[in-house]
Amino acid sequence: MNIEQCFLNNPALLMEGAIQERLKREYALAFDPVLRYAHLVHSTTGRRALAEIWCQYSGIARRYRLPFLAATPTRRLTRELLESAGRSLSLLHDNVCFLQQLKKCSRLEMYAGALMGCRGDAYTGEGALPEPEAHRFHREQAELFKEAGADYLYAALLPTLPEAVGAARAIAGTSLPYLIGFTIQSDGCLIDGTAIHQAIAAIDRATRASKQPLCYMACCVHPTIVYAALSQPFNRTDLVRTRFCGMQANTSALPYSELDGAADLKTSDPEQLAAGVLRLKREMNLKILGGCCGTDQRHLEAIARQITDFINNESAASTH
Repeated sequence: MNIEQCFLNNPALLMEGAIQERLKREYALAFDPVLRYAHLVHSTTGRRALAEIWCQYSGIARRYRLPFLAATPTRRLTRELLESAGRSLSLLHDNVCFLQQLKKCSRLEMYAGALMGCRGDAYTGEGALPEPEAHRFHREQAELFKEAGADYLYAALLPTLPEAVGAARAIAGTSLPYLIGFTIQSDGCLIDGTAIHQAIAAIDRATRASKQPLCYMACCVHPTIVYAALSQPFNRTDLVRTRFCGMQANTSALPYSELDGAADLKTSDPEQLAAGVLRLKREMNLKILGGCCGTDQRHLEAIARQITDFINNESAASTH
């Protein structure tokens, strides 16, 4: 079953929790200002740490019988950044291959994705690309990830509509299934002020002749902020309800300006975070659910358990 069939046939899919943050805080592994943690696939210690974290998350998915989505730690690794660090594009290929190897050993329904991101600052929109340039900029990376064998592509933390449209068009050209993840605020808009409804409509329209996103998501944001954003009257539409279907939850409700680069870990109780994710599942129809900054296996376990209990209770109620 491919990820598109999985998405249609399952009420919920579990996405991974934090990866890069845990590598820094729990494993004390070297952070590269350009490569971040993508280079860890070339070291025994790094591969062991990556495998341990992903196996924790996939084990949770297995226990709760949920399909599992993982993605390479490669969000901003384009040619220009790799060349500035003296590395080649083969590093992207190696990350996909490593995740695919873990998938083969996972003994569950798992999908190995490749993570992409914006050209500039994901939290302010500074340096964002206009649509035509974004299409050219993201096309090479998307095509390389396809050649490497990624199951799906995930363009995350896109703060502006023009770059999101350009990235979506570039990814659509590969014919791979893909997810578009926005950087959103409680006012119901992307960082550039575009309403979520308008952004979805524009990207769906731009990719209608090729391949539209599997769905849209919110990235690195607290459930209360997503709930407020989706509750805005201009986002209470059938389009948003049917097309905005996922989130990777941040454990802190602080604004991006306070969280980005914070020295200390901003976290919260796993059960409280899971309750906020569950409310989005129950009231806003979200089905791809995972974690981001501040999360670990405890948070993902709580999310999986609460979501599974809700699905099972709904199923039982429908049979009576």
